[in-house]
Amino acid sequence: MDGSGLDAPPDRARIGWWLFVLALTAVAGFIAYSFVGMIVLGIFGYYATRPIDRRIETVVDSEGLAASLTVLVVLVPLVAVLFYAGVRIYTQAREALGGATAFGALEDGLGILPAEGSSSLTALLENPGQILADPQGTTQMVLQTGVEAASALFGGLLLVGLALTLSYFLLENDHELEDGFRQLVGGRDATAYAYASAVDEDLESVFFGNFLFLLLMAVVATVTYWVTNLFAPEGLFVPMIFVLGFLTGITSLIPVVVGKVVYLPVVALLAFQALSGGGQFGFVAAALVAYFLVLDILPQTFLQPYITGRQLDVVVLMFAYLLGPVLFGWYGFFLLPILFILMLEVVRIVLPSLIHGEDVTPTVEMGESVGTNPRSELDEVPQGDESSRSGGSTDEDGDGSSGDDAADAG
Repeated sequence: MDGSGLDAPPDRARIGWWLFVLALTAVAGFIAYSFVGMIVLGIFGYYATRPIDRRIETVVDSEGLAASLTVLVVLVPLVAVLFYAGVRIYTQAREALGGATAFGALEDGLGILPAEGSSSLTALLENPGQILADPQGTTQMVLQTGVEAASALFGGLLLVGLALTLSYFLLENDHELEDGFRQLVGGRDATAYAYASAVDEDLESVFFGNFLFLLLMAVVATVTYWVTNLFAPEGLFVPMIFVLGFLTGITSLIPVVVGKVVYLPVVALLAFQALSGGGQFGFVAAALVAYFLVLDILPQTFLQPYITGRQLDVVVLMFAYLLGPVLFGWYGFFLLPILFILMLEVVRIVLPSLIHGEDVTPTVEMGESVGTNPRSELDEVPQGDESSRSGGSTDEDGDGSSGDDAADAG
């Protein structure tokens, strides 16, 4: 101090650092926005398999190995089954429409290309003689179209590969990320940490519950369609029972909607087969009743409330799942439930204190039965476990208390 009585100037270095951090935050936000589909898919993969990873980790005693096994044994087969289901549905649809020819399949496959390249290559396939008329132009067009097709295929594979990599990274390093965030916000008693804990538990409850429910309903639906074929009269059958069972499991994730979008078309197909075969509508009616009980009432009444999002209202989740793809595209199916949980926990933990002008505390102010109670979740983690995760560092004062505990006490 110079004794002049004037206040010291602002800490320009501190302001400069804050501006730099805000600029980097804006850059990170832009990157996240640009790759939001990959990010939310990776987050879904992480939360859907985290309990499985934790169970494997207790056996192999290695976070990296447990994460690798979880991705290879659970996520990669799931992606393969999705790809197989898509191919089977496409080929069966072409056969049903009477267009299952090699040229027709190739022509339809060009739909992934831009309109100009697709039309040019289709014209070339229909009139190969133009190759002799303009060999240079034809070669250039074929090469350009091939590059576009390879780019589209590579983009899809890259998206899935990066999402799986992100899931692996989160599974392997979630303990370190949790410890870093806890130290950043000031300990377990900080409101930010309580809010993040509640969001974390809600996301696991929803997405892991979704994953279990998908697998269970896929098995139930596959068995149901197989039993249908077992007792069906001659001329009536359900095609692609494995693919339709898997799709029924996926659509069952949407509360209230459940498997209707799959089993109702199956019943319509059986009715069409019965009409073509001259009867057997009694069996079709019995199949409809069985599907309604097994693929609709059973999941909504007994399975979904206890497996999918046990702590969250299924009707609100229904709106999140239905409106997500409408608002954001395919990745909205994962993004809107995440945003919903973020908003829900702000309303439960933070907003009441802000409205009443009180200090924000890490406690639930309203809706205690709706989501996770962050205090109960924090109480389940002993302080010693957190110290061991971050390296087991303790004070050198001889009292055995960790630096984090001292910070929390302050």
